[in-house]
Parts: sequence; C-alpha cells; structure tokens
Amino acid sequence: MQFNHFSVMLDESIHALNIKKEGIYVDCTLGGGGHSAEILHRLHSTGRLIAIDQDQYAIDYCKQKFSNHTNINFVQDNFKNIDLILKTLEIEKVDGILMDLGVSSYQIDTDERGFSYIRNGKLDMRMNTSQTFSAYDIINEYDEEKLSHIFRVYGEEKYHKKIARKIVESRKLNKISTTHDLVKLIDDTIPRFEIKKRGHLSKKVFQALRIEVNGELEILENTIVDSVNNLKIGGRIAIITFHSLEDRIVKNTFNYLATECICPKDFPICKCEKKKEISIITRKPILPSSLEISKNSRSSSAKLRVAEKLIY
Repeated sequence: MQFNHFSVMLDESIHALNIKKEGIYVDCTLGGGGHSAEILHRLHSTGRLIAIDQDQYAIDYCKQKFSNHTNINFVQDNFKNIDLILKTLEIEKVDGILMDLGVSSYQIDTDERGFSYIRNGKLDMRMNTSQTFSAYDIINEYDEEKLSHIFRVYGEEKYHKKIARKIVESRKLNKISTTHDLVKLIDDTIPRFEIKKRGHLSKKVFQALRIEVNGELEILENTIVDSVNNLKIGGRIAIITFHSLEDRIVKNTFNYLATECICPKDFPICKCEKKKEISIITRKPILPSSLEISKNSRSSSAKLRVAEKLIY
C-alpha cells in the first residue's frame, strides 16, 4: 500500500512537544506516521506512543511501517474519544498530545476517497470508511437552506445561496454522484473573475462538505478540554490547523483554559472558582517556513499552537 504524506511543520511540532525519553505521547492523527516516526525516534524503549486514526488504511499502513517497534499502541477511532481510549489502555496521564487536523496527502490523492476537487471520484469524504454517511448524502438529500448554511458557516463561501439553489435544481434531473459533477456545477455558478482572488472555485464548498461529513468542528473544543485533562503537569499539547474556523476554536479554547476567573468584572470576589489549567506557549501561532511551503504548497495555511499543563 502506498501512503504518501508530507508531515506539516514536522520539526516545529516535535520540538514543541518537548519529548522526554521515557514519556507517554499521543498522536491523535496518525496518517502516514510522519509525526509518529519522529516521536518514536526520540523515545526510549520504556517510552510509549498511542497512535490514533479513524482511517483503517492509515492504521494498517503504520502497523507495517512500525513493525519493529514494541512501544506503540494503534487505535482505530476518532480522537474525540481520547478520554475513553486512554482509560481503556489504563493510562492515567500522558506527557504530550499532538493533533494534525489536516487531511492526509494519501486521502486527497486517492480518487475514490472523494476529498479532492482536482481528481474525479465518488462524492465520499469519509475519514472513517466504515461510516455510512458521506458527501453524497449531503449533496443529494440536504434541503436548500441546510446546504446554504453549511457552505456559509463551514466554508465561508460568499455564493452559498446560489450554489445551494443550483444543487437542488440539478439533482431533480440527475443525482450528483462524483466530485467532478459537483465541481462543474460550482464552476457554472460562481463568476469566473473570482478565480484570481481565491484560486480553485470549489475549494470552500469541499472544505464545508468535509467538515460536515466528519463532524470536525463540533468535536474540537471538547476534545481539547479532554486532552488537557489527560496531560501530566508540564505536559504539552500541540495542534496544527489548516483554516480559520479550526484555528479560532483552538485559540479560544486555549484562552479559556488559560484564564483564572470568568466571573463578571463587577463581582467583588471570584465565585466561579475556575482555575488556570494551561500556559499558552505560542501567543502567536507558529507558521510553516517559506522553504516548507515551496516543497509542499498544502502547508501554506497551516498554524501551530502549543500549550503546557499547569498545576491547579
């Protein structure tokens, strides 16, 4: 099996984790195993890595890739279940957690997975292929209002209403089955002059569909909170995002966890009893270098934010 993938901000994210040789680390988004390989390289045999991915292809590939390592646990699951995953493995606390929220190059470049607006394949976009709900169901079953909503909120698509209307009109004649069916429809809807401003016209709609199919944003805040709860004192969490919606959630959740009190300002004393749980290491996100972007253009929108667990 080929699983080509460029690990975004590899050196920066591994450095941010401040890896201890005998520590326990979680790679929440295993993918092609690029980040995991670097974590394992820095661990002693008594250290441990928990590698999580929804995609069974990623799990199978990395089991072969890391077949010589005995200090890695593979878990085929959604990282939103990190609390349960660690409890099942009887792990109390961990030293570091990494999340790379991007789609793997393997998934994008595999036509039948339906993630790419460049390649032609069935409308799918499932991270977990055992899931039944796919992009096909959204495009062919959501009503016009709901389609418009997800394109606007998850894709920040200016032409969300026009695209939604066009989809509903088109599917009355024939089901919209492939990525290129949808791309052609979008090309016919959005004015051509927009190409100069935004690049490929389908980019935002495809982003919105992927987020909706996989429930990516709705799980993120709670997953970050659960992850921080499972960190040892001094443990670190590093999160790589690829669009403003994800980054805003990470930033706001970190800010909340780093706040001592959330009582109204006119309260004379604190009644909420909220404690500061983390220290934010990156007040401004770390961005990929120009060299990395030149080698992998998909990294251009990436941002890395890092926080450290405090005593409370």
